[in-house]
Amino acid sequence: MKMRSIILGYLFFCSVASAQTGKIDSSEIVTLRIDPQTARGAAVSQVFSEVEFIPLETTKESLFGNIHQLKIVDDNYVIFDYDTKAILIFSKDGKFKSKINASNIQPEKNDKNKTEFNSFTVEKENNINYIVVFAHPRAFYFDLTGKQIKKVMIKDYYKQNTSRDFKIANDSTSIRPDFKVKKGKDSTFYELGVINKTDSVGYFPYNIKRYETDEFWGSGERFYKYGVENEMFYLNYYSYNIYKVSPSKLLLAYHIIFPAANSLPNDFTTNPVYVKKRGEYFRNNPKIFYGLSNTYLVGNNLYLKMHNYGWDTGMKKALIYNLKTSELTSVQDLEPDSLSFFLPVTDASGNFYDFINNGFHMYENGYFYTNYSSLAMFTFKEQSEGKTTKYPPSLETYFKTQNKKSNPIIIKLKPKQN
Repeated sequence: MKMRSIILGYLFFCSVASAQTGKIDSSEIVTLRIDPQTARGAAVSQVFSEVEFIPLETTKESLFGNIHQLKIVDDNYVIFDYDTKAILIFSKDGKFKSKINASNIQPEKNDKNKTEFNSFTVEKENNINYIVVFAHPRAFYFDLTGKQIKKVMIKDYYKQNTSRDFKIANDSTSIRPDFKVKKGKDSTFYELGVINKTDSVGYFPYNIKRYETDEFWGSGERFYKYGVENEMFYLNYYSYNIYKVSPSKLLLAYHIIFPAANSLPNDFTTNPVYVKKRGEYFRNNPKIFYGLSNTYLVGNNLYLKMHNYGWDTGMKKALIYNLKTSELTSVQDLEPDSLSFFLPVTDASGNFYDFINNGFHMYENGYFYTNYSSLAMFTFKEQSEGKTTKYPPSLETYFKTQNKKSNPIIIKLKPKQN
């Protein structure tokens, strides 16, 4: 699998005037020895208690390629498709509502640059949620009908908003990625900051010039909410540690030891021999895991996903580790059963790539959300022919009216706790 290192054209930092450097609490660390290739499969109904397939309505206007970003906003699915550079809004039952793309943005006079955006964020103002897109040098606000509400300069947006922050503890604590602390003319940068009403603490200080002098291979998001109030997971670059962030501390919760064939050298982040040669190292060692993602804790089950350079479908890279029994389950080896209408709940078991690239888009209100293409869905239906005689009404209609070129399907999964 071809992966790309992170290329950062510019970063935006929301700064504070003072903060202290925090000490990581490792008093409760749990070391997990995990050999992914020993993971076994399981029936879908052993892992999940509910499965729902949500076809996304396909029209001439709503047709798109892939789900690169997914959020739930006011009971709507808001999706960004990188291929068409469009944001699409669907109701919770998959009905198309509206679309936002470059044509929704009126060009400025004398602006010769092509308007284009690569993601979106959600900002709440006066208890109303807005979709915000950044098309340099401006930020544009849209409502859920796709109507542009206002526009501001990006530099002014970041002076007023902290949409990159994660709010916990009834919004009284902010977890801020790329935390900046200004002291006179000098600034200190941290991987994350914990900002409370009375104090601010930064963790993992770094030199901002590192992006010019080295390579940083991302493995997805680094912060994950997993349903435990006032906690979230944090992952750092080139590390197999999983941290818990709370209003009071950063806790090193889990340290994972993989087989030597999958592990980074112990001095990978300190030995100058790897500087500016990390991509070369990953290409030459395609079984090495350069990072983690999709870390969620549901009951006793720790979900995690590993990333490597190679595209080896035989490697098991999405796992569920039971902290109570040490049982290791491979997501790609989950067996469809009657709960899933004998359809796979991810496309990881086939020659498709949505789950490999994105994993679970989110875990919200007790449910995981993932997706796969209509090409995958119709392929899986053909493979399961004869195993079931009845699908839910939405799927029955989908199979009768759609085809392999239709819009993707969202899969909503309720994981079991134990």
